[in-house]
Amino acid sequence: MTYIHQTEKWPRLSWDEAALASRLAEVRHRQGRLLGRMEALGFDLKQEASLRTLTADVVKSSAIEGEVLEPEEVRSSIARRLGLEVGGLPPASRDVEGIVEVMLDATQRYDAPLTAERLFGWHAALFPTGRSGLSRITVGAWRTEAAGPMQVVSGPFGKEKVHFEAPEASRLPHEMNTFLDWFEQETKIDPVIKAGVAHFWFITIHPFEDGNGRIARAIADMTLARADQVRERFYSMSTQIEAERKAYYDQLERQQRGDTDITPWLDWFLDCLGRAIEQADEMLAAVLYKARVWEQANLKSVNDRQRLVLNRMLDEFRGHMNTSKYAKLAKCSTDTALRDIRDLLDRGLLVQNEGGGRSTSYRLPKEDELKALTE
Repeated sequence: MTYIHQTEKWPRLSWDEAALASRLAEVRHRQGRLLGRMEALGFDLKQEASLRTLTADVVKSSAIEGEVLEPEEVRSSIARRLGLEVGGLPPASRDVEGIVEVMLDATQRYDAPLTAERLFGWHAALFPTGRSGLSRITVGAWRTEAAGPMQVVSGPFGKEKVHFEAPEASRLPHEMNTFLDWFEQETKIDPVIKAGVAHFWFITIHPFEDGNGRIARAIADMTLARADQVRERFYSMSTQIEAERKAYYDQLERQQRGDTDITPWLDWFLDCLGRAIEQADEMLAAVLYKARVWEQANLKSVNDRQRLVLNRMLDEFRGHMNTSKYAKLAKCSTDTALRDIRDLLDRGLLVQNEGGGRSTSYRLPKEDELKALTE
């Protein structure tokens, strides 16, 4: 099997600009519309939208690699680093802090040069213990010959299928110098196209023992932030890739076994990005809904316990609320929790679900129920 990095033309990647032109124009138009809508929001709503997007980006980028992160911990870490309110959210674990640090450095400092030292810092943040699972790995440096061939493998033991084998470790200094020089060069390549090229190029080199996928997606997000010229993120490419994970890996494998014309990969990348921007409408709707809930709540002040619980329910809370959950979240007695809940029910900020007794539970009002409160 000959892989793309073993061909004579590597790494001179090429693509058919004419074939991609209409799709690129459509994506750029969607980006512009979304950013325009976000600019029309107030400062607080923009911050909330960005916080939701960054949280989803971190959670889903890790999920693509099979790592499950708690959304509440991720949100807590991002909010704290951005100086936002984090009341009632749990402290983040070391693993969460690392990937959050990488993502924020990539997007908040998108205009800073991408260097080997910066990538080493990202890698060290992802693996603070020097281990990937139970295995010790080289951290904060390119992988070494001692690690053996770097292969992407699937299937049960004894029946493994090799999807891709990366360049040998001895090639990495030259390969990465070439990539980083290209990445920081002033070119006429559209930044959105550059994001797709950079993602593919980096993940094909596979310079680290682990974490290459997450870092490749951080590089893509960094390039998209350069395209948008804003530090806030309002759409999540990683969320869309996670939703299309099989197609993502199929496209990578097909292109890595092909030639240096990466038009098919970029065609898929642009399509996926377009769908990611479309999904931002759902995030915006959730942000506006949250604002309407608080507009109603602030007609008459809520106490600190009620504020904390409503915020949790509006963010990453799973399931329905009940008295015991409320008491645990608000750190109060069940009697106090019940009084708070009854007040929120009277004001239409909570709605009781069907059923009663020990199974009594509560939810937030639906859009039409919320609207009826103001009519």
